[in-house]
Formats: sequence, structure tokens, C-alpha cells
Amino acid sequence: MTAKEKKMRRDNESSVSEFLLLGLPVWTENQGIYYTLFLVMYLTTVLGNLLIILLIRLDSCLHTPMYFFLSHLAFTDISYSSVTAPKMLMNMHTQSQSISHSGCISQVYFFLLFGCLDSFLLTSMAYDRYVAICHPLHYTTIMSQKLCFLLVTVSWVLSCTNALLHTLLLARLSFCGHNILPHFFCDLSTLLKLSSSDTTVNELIIVTVGAVVITLPFIYILVSYGLIGATTLKVPSTKGIGKALSTCGSHLSVVSLYYGAIIGLYFFPSYSESNDKDVIVAVFYSLVTPMLNPFIYSLRNRDMKGALGNVLSRGKFSP
Repeated sequence: MTAKEKKMRRDNESSVSEFLLLGLPVWTENQGIYYTLFLVMYLTTVLGNLLIILLIRLDSCLHTPMYFFLSHLAFTDISYSSVTAPKMLMNMHTQSQSISHSGCISQVYFFLLFGCLDSFLLTSMAYDRYVAICHPLHYTTIMSQKLCFLLVTVSWVLSCTNALLHTLLLARLSFCGHNILPHFFCDLSTLLKLSSSDTTVNELIIVTVGAVVITLPFIYILVSYGLIGATTLKVPSTKGIGKALSTCGSHLSVVSLYYGAIIGLYFFPSYSESNDKDVIVAVFYSLVTPMLNPFIYSLRNRDMKGALGNVLSRGKFSP
């Protein structure tokens, strides 16, 4: 649709005050099964990540840069899933599909905020592992408390800026007449397809800014693990390397799932009439990955298991 046609449609129709979320592409008779499945997934995400935060808070042995980043990642994963999952579950339970215009815009903001923050925290964790394995003698000096706080602060600032930029550009668009979103949450790319305004600027920003907040961190993570692998091959007998690398493969699997889904969805969008593939891909990076992180980054980790055993043996939950 040309810009002129969109303008004519906008002039002839009133702006929508709410959107209708069609939800997941599943048969109505299977709604109950999927409701239970996603409820369990969401509760696992929340409880698993809360456990991570609790253990890191209670065990002084986990007060290290890696677990500092992990605690922030756990909080981000809880928030990331909470942006979409509760609304989706409520809609499935009540058979209600509506979400207000302001609620939809707010959901876009927080979804972009925590999604971007997740990306930067994964990058910080990759840097921490790179320094620990490739420069072990300088680890304490390089990964100082000041640097850790700086990395987290910069991650929050960049994430807020990115989310605010996209949200402000989205808020200026008009949505007239058509208000049906074939998705389970207010996805930015889906909203742009629905808009009656010219979305050229929005699409350009998605590509350019996305290269900074998504593609570059992903490349850096891959390079970091490549250097880690090269270092390990040079000194295969170095003490502690096996332990440090024990979950690198799993880390890369989750990183690839998260970034691969986002890059494929937003940088190589589907232009077909069916939106089912995009919805399924969105489930992976918005619900599945945050649920897997507790298992990948901590519950399979020997230090976290030891911390859990110590807390349970003390019989109390206090520092």
C-alpha cells in the first residue's frame, strides 16, 4: 500500500482504541492443553530465575563477576517473560482478545527494553568468560567491581534508549479501521504491517539500530567463544579450564537459539499472508529461552548446586 493510499484510509476511518490479539495458531479444542503447557513454562521461568537470584544473594562464594551478571540476567528473564506470558495466559483463559492502544504501546516498550537488556547481559557474560579463560592472571584486575557495575549500567541505558526510540516512533503512527493482530502479544513488526501510516522510518531504524543492539553483540559472543576455544586448544592441560568450559556448548546453544530467532524474524521477515511462523519463532525467544537459562547457566553448574546444598543444610533463608 502506497503512502497516499494509507493517508486516504487514515482520513476516512477513525483511529482504533484497542487491538485484538488472535493469540497462538492452535485449534480451539487444544487451548486447554497449550494453556497448561505455557503456564508451566512461565512458572518454571519465574521460580527458576528467582532461585538463581536467591542463591547468589545468600552464598558469598557466588559474589563474583560471572554470578553478578547472572543475577541480572535472571531478573531480566523474569521481566522479559512477564511482559507477554501473563496477558497471553489471561486471554487464553478468559477467551478475551482485546488490549488497549496504550497497553499495546507499553508492551512494545518493555518487550524491547528487556529483550535488548538480555542481549547486552549475554555479551557481558561472554566477555567475563573470555577474560577468565584467556587472561586468567589479570582476571581480578580487569573484572573489577567498578567495571561490572559500569557494564550493567551501560546495558540499562542503551536498552532504555533503544526501546524508547522504537516506542516513540511507533506512537506517532496511525492505526485506522483494522485492529486485528495475528500474534499473542503486541509485536513491533506486526504492528508496523497493520499501521495506516508510512512506516519507512520505523523499518529503517529497526535495521540500523538492530545491527548495534542485536547483531554486534551476537558477533562479539561468537568471537569470544572462538578465542576461548583457541586458548583451550593451546593449553589443554591448564587447571580449571575443563570446569570453566563445562557449559560453553550449552551457552552457545541458548545464545544461538535466542539470537537466531530474533535475527531471522526481524531482519528476514516473512511477507506471506500467514503469520504462523513468526508467532512460533517469537515463542522460542520470548518464552522458551528464558525458561532454559536457569538450567543452562546455573542449575547444571557445580557452584550453584553447592550453594543450593549449603542453603538447604542451614535450614534457613537468611544471609
